[in-house]
Amino acid sequence: MILDLFKLDNKIALVTGCRRGIGKGIALGLAEAGADIIGVSASLEENSEVEREVTALGRKFYRYTCDFSDRQALYGFIAKVKAEHPRVDILFNNAGTILRKPAAEHPDEYWDEIIETNLSAQFVLAREFGKEMIRRKSGKIVFTCSLLTFQGGINVPGYAASKAGVGELVMALSNEWARFGVNVNGIAPGYIATDNTQALREDPVRSRAILERIPAGRWGTPEDFKGVAVFLASAASDYVEAPSTWWTAAGWGGRPDLPFFSE
Repeated sequence: MILDLFKLDNKIALVTGCRRGIGKGIALGLAEAGADIIGVSASLEENSEVEREVTALGRKFYRYTCDFSDRQALYGFIAKVKAEHPRVDILFNNAGTILRKPAAEHPDEYWDEIIETNLSAQFVLAREFGKEMIRRKSGKIVFTCSLLTFQGGINVPGYAASKAGVGELVMALSNEWARFGVNVNGIAPGYIATDNTQALREDPVRSRAILERIPAGRWGTPEDFKGVAVFLASAASDYVEAPSTWWTAAGWGGRPDLPFFSE
């Protein structure tokens, strides 16, 4: 039956940046489809909201913390997960950060933190868990990209550069790993109601301009990611690869007469 292709029973999914926002929505969607969740964020308290909601669905939740801007901490986290969970079926590279400053004032420390967190750590995670998936000839890796994967934004040069890099990384890994049964895809969120966009939503001028560019006419929500997350993590997407397919949520309307805005 077709709906069986979307089931994630007996799968274990690692979701980074799961404490809130898009990551939490993804984690809950995967759990609703039957997956147990390895959840990690820079700060993730015991018995967090996402943990309670996942376990209420009858799924297991394994809690970890990691500062993805710290390479040593990242490798420590990977080693711990591999020791405690020898098989990770699904990796959602969602964790990220954004620091706003005009390009002429964007300091090195902003750039370094953003690139390390949003791009370098994502590559290391994909490489380290991906090599195990290649060995098993089975696995799903999904990156959270951005509208700024395709456009530059304003006052977020580090973020835009990192997300553009993530987009190319998705396609590079997909090109290499598809023949091994490992699907690599990216979701490029539009304007979503999360902490990252709070300042924009509270600015009536910019919020109105953004809403005029969204075909759906509303800000997206983390719950909007459940469906696409389950699809890309499941057998239903076994023939879906990033070079030919991009997934967007509440996307840019493509209006050439309106300026680009940052997330």
